[in-house]
Amino acid sequence: QVQLVESGGGLVQAGGSLRLSCAASGRTFSNYAMGWFRQAPGLERDFVAGITWSGAMTYHADSVKGRFTISRDNAKNTLYLQMNSLKPEDTAVYYCAASTNANSPRVSTTKYWGQGTQVTVSS
Repeated sequence: QVQLVESGGGLVQAGGSLRLSCAASGRTFSNYAMGWFRQAPGLERDFVAGITWSGAMTYHADSVKGRFTISRDNAKNTLYLQMNSLKPEDTAVYYCAASTNANSPRVSTTKYWGQGTQVTVSS
């Protein structure tokens, strides 16, 4: 079992920045690829970014490429999402997830999820 707890969400103006964190506990963090997903009201949960167990490979959705950066610190059991140049359409609940396919940054086999953190971008 892996427990995931997101933090760092909040209200920010368009063009601003936030850094989300996801603290992991339980099983070995470095056994998993990790990813960020988001869900806006009335919409499906979408993939945002993923990273392999070592951090060697990352993958970002086209909608955030060049603005968001995923990273991880295995020594601290923590996943990060640096979000710059935020837009109102980035408003959503952001979730981190652990995937058992540790070598794929697409995070296709999610097994554990956090509870989410709200990000609201005002225009």
